[in-house]
Amino acid sequence: MNKKNITSLVPALSICAFLTLICCKNDTKKLEIKELEKTVYPSDIIPIFNNFKLVLGDGSNIGQPLNYEHKDYFYATTDDSGNWVVYKSPNGGNTHGTSKNTRTELAQTKKWYPNSANDKLTATLKVINVSTSGDATKAGAYSVVVGQIHSADGHENEPLKIYYKKFPGHTKGSVFWNYEINTKGDDNSGRWDYSTAVWGYDFSVVGNDKTIYPEEPQEGLEIGEEFSYEVFVKDGIMNLKFKSDGHEAKTFSKNLIVSEYTTKAGIPLQTRDLYSESGRDGIERENAYAGEGLFFKQGCYNQTNGVTTGGETYGGNIVKQYETGNYAEVWFKKASNYVSDEAVSNEGYFTKND
Repeated sequence: MNKKNITSLVPALSICAFLTLICCKNDTKKLEIKELEKTVYPSDIIPIFNNFKLVLGDGSNIGQPLNYEHKDYFYATTDDSGNWVVYKSPNGGNTHGTSKNTRTELAQTKKWYPNSANDKLTATLKVINVSTSGDATKAGAYSVVVGQIHSADGHENEPLKIYYKKFPGHTKGSVFWNYEINTKGDDNSGRWDYSTAVWGYDFSVVGNDKTIYPEEPQEGLEIGEEFSYEVFVKDGIMNLKFKSDGHEAKTFSKNLIVSEYTTKAGIPLQTRDLYSESGRDGIERENAYAGEGLFFKQGCYNQTNGVTTGGETYGGNIVKQYETGNYAEVWFKKASNYVSDEAVSNEGYFTKND
């Protein structure tokens, strides 16, 4: 099967090298970075954006972000390890679709079907910040989603969400991934996630009270610690790979077209414990996500908000949220996207949700 292969590359920037040689004062270095951000766009660093549309943390869809930046949400920067694309999203602001969470996130312009899929998304990234406020009893608090598979059809559920989560006062946070059931029937209110830990805890580990946190995960990743993921869907199977220096590489697989959650008895104990109070005990379609168009998302989908997870929003004041650490920020160094020839336009999803 022929594929369109769009890979990332990080170009050497002559202006950056030149200014680094001639600048030695701290205030001059700040001017250097500022000048770099004016002349280098995110699409110069990770050239996959012709396959995606970008939603900003204020809820707006700006389309394909070629030669584009927004200093509040999406821009280029550099550090000692190279050049990065910055995604930022506050706890409170205008949201996209039906979500209560803000996001600065790419959404794929084409959708593909898991039965015949041969599609891939990769990333190398580091999380710079998660919210400093939240309700520790809520599973989404203090976390950010950095990659997704989303359905464009049916209930528009999510067979994959890749998270980073760190509680206040902890040095290390957790990386985990969630599978959301594709609920059987017309009522999607019973949907739930099943979570799998990569490094540290899974989604179900929460505090005993709003301000009482679990113990710090011993095998977690620190803020600013680089890691990578690969998501490859082929012939109905989702294959995941995670890597980070100094940590054990992890691989996982999940069938997207045959469900293991078709009866109440098949609901995992983790799910029963986490969702017992909310009554979310639905079952999944026997063929899971078969027949539905799926697409990739990547970026900074902040899971802390002021409605359901107790985050501070200062009435939507973005400056105040950024000053107090009430936002999520993720830097991406590399990304690639492989699109199968069978993929078709995803414009219907954007029409419904914009």
